[in-house]
Amino acid sequence: MTDRTLRIAVIGAGPAGVYAADILSRSEQGEHVEIDLFDRYPAPFGLIRYGVAPDHPRIKGIVKALHKVMERGKIRFIGNVDYGTDLTREDLQRHYDAVIFSTGAIDDAALNIPGIELDGSFGAADFVSWYDGHPDYPREWPLDAQKVAVLGNGNVALDVARVLSKHADDLLETEIPDNVYQGLKSSPVTDVHVFGRRGPAQVKFTPLELRELAHSKDVDIVLYEEDFEFDEASDEAIKTNNQVKTMVNTLANWLVEQEERTEPASRRLHLHFLHSPVEIGGDTDSGRDGKVSGIRFERQELDGSGNVRGTGEYVDYDVQAVYRAIGYFGSPLAEVPFDAERGVIPNQAGRVVDENGEHLTGIYATGWIKRGPVGLIGHTKGDASETIGCLLEDLPSLPAPAEPGVDVVELLESRGVEPTSWDGWIALDAHERSLGEGWGELPDGGIRERVKVVPREEMVRVSRALETVDAAGKADR
Repeated sequence: MTDRTLRIAVIGAGPAGVYAADILSRSEQGEHVEIDLFDRYPAPFGLIRYGVAPDHPRIKGIVKALHKVMERGKIRFIGNVDYGTDLTREDLQRHYDAVIFSTGAIDDAALNIPGIELDGSFGAADFVSWYDGHPDYPREWPLDAQKVAVLGNGNVALDVARVLSKHADDLLETEIPDNVYQGLKSSPVTDVHVFGRRGPAQVKFTPLELRELAHSKDVDIVLYEEDFEFDEASDEAIKTNNQVKTMVNTLANWLVEQEERTEPASRRLHLHFLHSPVEIGGDTDSGRDGKVSGIRFERQELDGSGNVRGTGEYVDYDVQAVYRAIGYFGSPLAEVPFDAERGVIPNQAGRVVDENGEHLTGIYATGWIKRGPVGLIGHTKGDASETIGCLLEDLPSLPAPAEPGVDVVELLESRGVEPTSWDGWIALDAHERSLGEGWGELPDGGIRERVKVVPREEMVRVSRALETVDAAGKADR
């Protein structure tokens, strides 16, 4: 350990960055560390604010936990700062002892099949950014399809399918922005089809995600008996894994219950298994050249190990839009090594390494940009612990920065940047809640907890205004 005050920069204020900063602030070295948590967005929390469907009940608990970390006052939040543009790696190393990158993974993984480039073929990550009010995405989304295909059997696929099939009025109790509500309100969708390559025992979503599908009003869940195939590996998973058993039982019960329906809903959410996408078709009639008009799959069968193989049987579905939700992918960062095949910063236990495997002194990574977009939000805690453990181990050998006394906020403002602060987030949070109150009572008697502000300039304006927040959470000028 060292007696001098250390300055640490964390780039990315999502869960991974907050957890890393929190663990470091609580360490033995915590009393001698100053931590600045940067984010390119004016508001904190990254994936929680811009990557998860707004109707997730468990998200509120995670936000509360992250709030508690930041409210301790040990970590300084500096938002609206774009790494690589507003601050460079050279800047950071001149003013900080170490830098931790926790920028996550926000791009869609590629799916190389014919027709993927057609109009009406979308990446799920882009759609999620739209419905979550990401400030850097267009305000409108082309919701003109009656029948939609969603490719993938993970949590994001179910999020996308649920939002597409849900009636917009049933999302009013969430924080969706007004432009998203208006877009979903005008959607003509009747059928949303979710396709997975493997069987019901191999799905990647969680029981909570699955059960949430049943909470959508006036939406029937439709399953197909021919998709319920189980091999030796499936049977073993059902016997030994309670989560798999719960999901298979839930799906099986829904399959039986659908036969007892007497009044069909106005919308249907279809769950298909053992379908591997082969080609997206385009409609060239009536001036619709290049527009999605269908999708073809090869039927799969389980091979005994839980994996699948093609059967040579093909099936076509009439859809006008396709959303691929087959995984996220990391983005390269300026002046930082990047593994283009895996979409991560190359590292050893969080220590960033160059092309020769040599550790770059004082440079670390955590979260999805470190290990890839796998695991749930809670898994980032263990990931952050590993990275911070390495950083603490390296402290005696870290060279002191050349200019540790420079206030980076003043430096940014001198460059024309308008950084936001934690107090600014509190003001924005109160402002969004006041917008929700302005809606009044909803038809079902509930209220809107908030309406998310979308435009970056408005977020910055509210965050940087001279506002104070009273104990009741109301913003006063």
